[in-house]
Amino acid sequence: MKLRSSQFLVADDGGIIMGAGRLAILESIDRTRSINQTAKELKMSYKSVWSKIKSTEKNFGKPVVLSDKITGTKLTDAGRALLERYRELKDRCIRDDDAIFEDIFPGRGEA
Repeated sequence: MKLRSSQFLVADDGGIIMGAGRLAILESIDRTRSINQTAKELKMSYKSVWSKIKSTEKNFGKPVVLSDKITGTKLTDAGRALLERYRELKDRCIRDDDAIFEDIFPGRGEA
């Protein structure tokens, strides 16, 4: 038995800012500098990736990517900070969740 946790950042109205899917999108854009490549890599449509980016920006209140036909797509400073802080949040939550799980189900985390 093991614990599986998910972390979502949501706006006050419940709109998703970040979760595992948005994390994958921003990491891919950071690496490929392309929404089109990100869509291919994640097996999503271009429209779906772009829609999730726009939804994140609306719910976050700041632009997270900057798209330019010449230089490609890159994360804004706010987008990079969101990505880095979400990674840290996720890592710390998983560490804490694992410790709590072990306290409640001692020895059960072993395969």
